[in-house]
Amino acid sequence: MVMQEENRIPANEVCAYHNIEIGFIYSLQEYGLVEITEDEEALIAADQLSELEKFICLHYELNINLEGIDVIQHLLKKLEATQQEMTSLRNQLKFYRNNS
Repeated sequence: MVMQEENRIPANEVCAYHNIEIGFIYSLQEYGLVEITEDEEALIAADQLSELEKFICLHYELNINLEGIDVIQHLLKKLEATQQEMTSLRNQLKFYRNNS
């Protein structure tokens, strides 16, 4: 895939690589799951590529619809936030145990 300005990848190249329709990517954008910028063509930020590939796998390999992908993404973000909070609380607990 050709990298564009500011590490953006043409959406049509991602679609060709994964053999998917560009409409799927636009549908993900409607759900707020990916961000597409439009210049002369639709571009996707390179840092979104791994997330996009996860969504492609969920949809095309596991037959999960867009609503399901949205729910899964929401739950994964909540899980990650909870894990970060637990790590922070464990670190605080260690600090207070070591200083008491």
